[in-house]
Amino acid sequence: MVSVNGIPVFEMKDSWQRLLAPEFSKPYFIALQQFLRSEKGEVYPPLNLIFNAFSYTLFERVKVVIIGQDPYHGPNQAHGLCFSVPPGIAPPPSLVNIFLELKRDLQIPSSKQGCLIPWAEQGVFLLNTVLTVRARQAQSHSGKGWEQFTDAVIEKLVQREDPLVFVLWGKAAQKKLALILKGKETLHTILTAPHPSPLSAYQGFLGCGHFSKVNRALEAQGKAPIDWSLGEK
Repeated sequence: MVSVNGIPVFEMKDSWQRLLAPEFSKPYFIALQQFLRSEKGEVYPPLNLIFNAFSYTLFERVKVVIIGQDPYHGPNQAHGLCFSVPPGIAPPPSLVNIFLELKRDLQIPSSKQGCLIPWAEQGVFLLNTVLTVRARQAQSHSGKGWEQFTDAVIEKLVQREDPLVFVLWGKAAQKKLALILKGKETLHTILTAPHPSPLSAYQGFLGCGHFSKVNRALEAQGKAPIDWSLGEK
């Protein structure tokens, strides 16, 4: 268990902890802890939720990896899964666009709630490239060490023997492309599109068809497709 100020905050399941334990003692991660400890204002998500994605999707159960940028920087939104918000919180604009594409692609009506835990529980690993952010300051924790950590996470996934589907939304996520291609590039399926933010969604995210493409790739791998409906039938 890793701690900040002696408090165990980085919760993740045993399989992830065993795989990533070497990272926790490296200089970059120690510096990252020191940086988080020095932050004076609010940091999102709450420290005990930073590794929420690792709790909901065990390493051995990952089928799809969706990679975003950094957490939502508004209050009560980020809870450790990229693009997701806790139950009862209205979907932010990026998530609204994700739901618009889901409706266009698979005729699934837009959800009124934005908690993506049902996806995570089916094996969709919802990973940001940077896992924390200063309140109201997007990308404020970029370049502090999280990118190196998430590189290590992706390296572990790429090394798996069974194929995965990687979904890279936005420029920050697509910086991980070379890392994925260093591994079993003929084994894994890789899908890329602009970020679903209102600033870029109309530059190719809307119309990308990634939800149906993910399911076709999973079925070709002999795996069950994802039910993207969030349980709202």
